[in-house]
Amino acid sequence: MTTTQRRNASRRLVKRKVAALVLVGGLALSACGSGSSGTSGSAGSTTTSQAATAAPATDDATTTAETITTTTAAAEAFLKTLTDEQRETLLYAYDDETKTTSWSNFPVTFVERAGLNLNDLTAEQKTAAMAVLETLLDDDAYATVIGIIGGDEFLKENASGAQDALGQYYIAFFGDPSDTAAWEVQFGGHHLGINASLDGDADTVTFAPTHLGVQPAVYTNADGEEVQPFDGIYSDAFAFYNSLTEAQTATLTAGEVSMCAPGDTCDFATGSGLKGSDLTEDQKQLLLAVVGNWAGMADDQTTDTELAEIEKTLDDTYVAWSGATEYDMSTGDGVSFSISGPDVYVGFQAQDGSAGADVEGVTTAGWGHVHTIYRDPTNDYAGSVTQQTATGMGGGGGAPGGTPPVNGS
Repeated sequence: MTTTQRRNASRRLVKRKVAALVLVGGLALSACGSGSSGTSGSAGSTTTSQAATAAPATDDATTTAETITTTTAAAEAFLKTLTDEQRETLLYAYDDETKTTSWSNFPVTFVERAGLNLNDLTAEQKTAAMAVLETLLDDDAYATVIGIIGGDEFLKENASGAQDALGQYYIAFFGDPSDTAAWEVQFGGHHLGINASLDGDADTVTFAPTHLGVQPAVYTNADGEEVQPFDGIYSDAFAFYNSLTEAQTATLTAGEVSMCAPGDTCDFATGSGLKGSDLTEDQKQLLLAVVGNWAGMADDQTTDTELAEIEKTLDDTYVAWSGATEYDMSTGDGVSFSISGPDVYVGFQAQDGSAGADVEGVTTAGWGHVHTIYRDPTNDYAGSVTQQTATGMGGGGGAPGGTPPVNGS
C-alpha cells in the first residue's frame, strides 16, 4: 500500500469514528434536541450507540459561500439555546484584541480562554456548539479535531499525571454571526486552537492563526477502535520528504527548524533550508498539500483559494526539517519541520517529554506529543487585529513549541 493509499484509508476510517469520538468524556453529545438541562457529566454516561444517533450530520459544503451560510446558521441556532448571560460570555466585538491572547498551546489552567466552557453547557447546548464546528470544517479536518479531543479525553482517563485541564474546550464568537459581515469562530483547549474568520462580503474563510496538537499519537477509544489523529499530516509530510533528491534532503536538513508560538508577535523571518524555487512542480504541490492540513480545513473552494495565494510566493518560501526521515513511530523521537515564507508559516514540532501523560504501551512523547502552529504573516485574524504579546505562560517563552515547564500534558 502506498503512502497516499494508507493516508486515504486511515482518513476514511477516522471519519467513520467521528460520531463515536464526540461522545467521549466531557464532550458527550447525547440527548441533543431533547431539551435536557442536564450537565455534561450526566450526558457523558450515555452509551455510544445512543449518542452517535444524535450527532449532527457532516457538512457537505463545497464553496466558501456555502460554508459561511451554513456555519452562520449553525451559530445562530447555538445562540438560541443560550441564556442572556451565556450569550454575553460568548460574544465579543470583532476587533477585540482578546482574540489574540485567549488561545494557546498551554493548558487552560495556564492561559484563560475566551467564551464558554463546553463543560458548563447542557447536552443540547453542547450539541449545538459542536454543530458550528462541524459545519465550518470539512470531513477530514473535523475528524482530525475530534481525534485531538478524543486524545485529551484518553489521557484524562489513563495518564499517570492527568490534569484537570484535559477535556476542557471553549467556544467564542468575535462579531455577530453573519453571512455578509465579518466574524470569527474561536474554538479550542490545550492541543487545539482554531481561529476561523468568515467574511461573506469578501467571500473568504481563513484559519490563520491555528494551533493543532496531538497527544498521544495513537490511542484506542471506548469502543476498542484505534485512532491516529495526525496520520494524514504525517503522511503528507513524508510524501513531500520522500519526493526529494539526496542533495535536496541535505539542504532541507541543514536548515534551522523554527517555532512561532501562540501569543508571540513573531518576526516571521524567512528562515533557512530548502527554498521553494529549488523544488519541481510536483514537489511544490506535495508541499502545498502539507500546508493544506491547516490552511485548507474548510470547503474545496476555500482550500483552493488559500493555497493558490500561498503558491504565488512559494519560490521564496523555505522548508527546514529535523529528526526522523521515515514515517515509523516505532523508532526515534519524531520529526520537526517548519515552512516559512511571505504568505505562510507552519511550525511542526515534536515534544521531547510527555508532560505527565505517560500511559503504558502508548507513545506520549516525540512522535506522540506534537505542537503545531499555522500563521499568515500578511493576514493573521483576516487583518482584523494585531497580534498582542501574551503575558506569563501564554507567551512565546518556555520550551520549544511552548510546552510548559511543569506537568501540563
